[in-house]
Amino acid sequence: MYEKKDKKSGIGLISLIAIVINSSIGAGIFGLISGIASSASPGAALIAWMICGIGILGLVLSINNLVLKKPKLNGIFVYAQEGFGPFAGFISGWGYWLSSWLSNIAFATMLMSATGFFFPVFGNGQNLPSVVAASILSWVLTVLVNRGIESASFINTFIAICKLIPIFIFITFSFILFKFNVFDSDFWSTFNSNISSGFHFGDVANQIRGCLMVIMWVFVGIEGASVMAKHAKSKRDVGLATVLGLSCLLAIYVLVSILPYGILSQAKLSQLRSPSMQYLFQRMVGKWGGTLIGLGVVISITGSWLSWTMIPAQTMSDMANEGLLPKIFGRTNKRNASTFALFSTECLFQLFLLTLLVTDKAYIFAYSLCTVATIVTYVFVAAYQIKFSLLDKELNNKRQFFYGIIAFVFQVNVIILAGIQYLLLCLIAYIPGIYCYVRARKEQGKYGFSNNEKKIATLIVFFGFVAIGLLALGFIKT
Repeated sequence: MYEKKDKKSGIGLISLIAIVINSSIGAGIFGLISGIASSASPGAALIAWMICGIGILGLVLSINNLVLKKPKLNGIFVYAQEGFGPFAGFISGWGYWLSSWLSNIAFATMLMSATGFFFPVFGNGQNLPSVVAASILSWVLTVLVNRGIESASFINTFIAICKLIPIFIFITFSFILFKFNVFDSDFWSTFNSNISSGFHFGDVANQIRGCLMVIMWVFVGIEGASVMAKHAKSKRDVGLATVLGLSCLLAIYVLVSILPYGILSQAKLSQLRSPSMQYLFQRMVGKWGGTLIGLGVVISITGSWLSWTMIPAQTMSDMANEGLLPKIFGRTNKRNASTFALFSTECLFQLFLLTLLVTDKAYIFAYSLCTVATIVTYVFVAAYQIKFSLLDKELNNKRQFFYGIIAFVFQVNVIILAGIQYLLLCLIAYIPGIYCYVRARKEQGKYGFSNNEKKIATLIVFFGFVAIGLLALGFIKT
């Protein structure tokens, strides 16, 4: 990889914002309605959005600070390496790479399910025709990205504009058809709760926990502009694009998930077929509504899929350039695309795509695993923000330290509340990764681990094999 010297080339602010929006608004937003309603009442959902909004804001402000203060660092995993050594950088980068291409499995499931609205042969998105169609589309996007990062980012901008139109139409009609008596009918308690009315902290806390992973999934990708920082015209644009992108996303997500409580009861919302926005809008305005949202799903997921085809390849290439993966992963073509990393990741995606045929919960499994893997990277970002802020001599270091603490505490709690099984499953994927890391170190003439690294690597491998055993015995289900 090389840094272009022509200041007029590279990805501009608008394209960077489009990458943030495209990376985040994908499959998740179209399943938000039923995902949130199956766990939380409107009151609890609003609290969950407020908590997650504060936590993600802390992360975004941390990323913004680090991008500006450490402009020579490229890629979100590098903060872990800079703050805590090369093995920490590997753990962060490998988790981020893993989450990047796993998200495409969730995209494939939702996209084929939405396409099934128009072509019944695809059913619920988890049959052989769906796998074949998703495989073809994935290869097309891979070839497109291989032709050049910046040309793909231009398409990203176009897709970001197109896919927001049906979402805004849905929000507009939701305002028009909103009924406050429906919204207020069960403001605090879930439909399956034994509590008849009123605010009860324990019940509300459980509701918040229930929808936490759904909310975190739709924010995965908020760091997209930071990952592509190497290709930006200005590092300052990267931080600004991330903050502006979050502001837009939070407003859209809250409206999309909360307004439907004023259209149908929570029980009916939770039972909507996926993608729930599509089938709700069809009930609201007729078949044209389902058709419009269906087209939006196709455009939206295609855009996000494009972003998440660029990002894992860029991550692997950057890791190779930092000496965390073998040099072969850093090879690029004449268009500056990470060809080997791109196609090797695509091959793994093709293998994992077959899981759509063996599990009826591929979408939930894929986005949950993806989210936990990403949060591992976020934890390292927050930890480095804390460390860096303590060493920063500027006047605003206390504020930046506070941002880091918010982000760190929030992300750690999300991992705990999500359940240990997804973290264990992630550790399985770290086993071959550690082998690649050792090979990379040998290429540089650096053998072995430090004592602390050896202990951490041993624990990762041990619990990875434990997870394999639990999976084989049926204690962990996919």
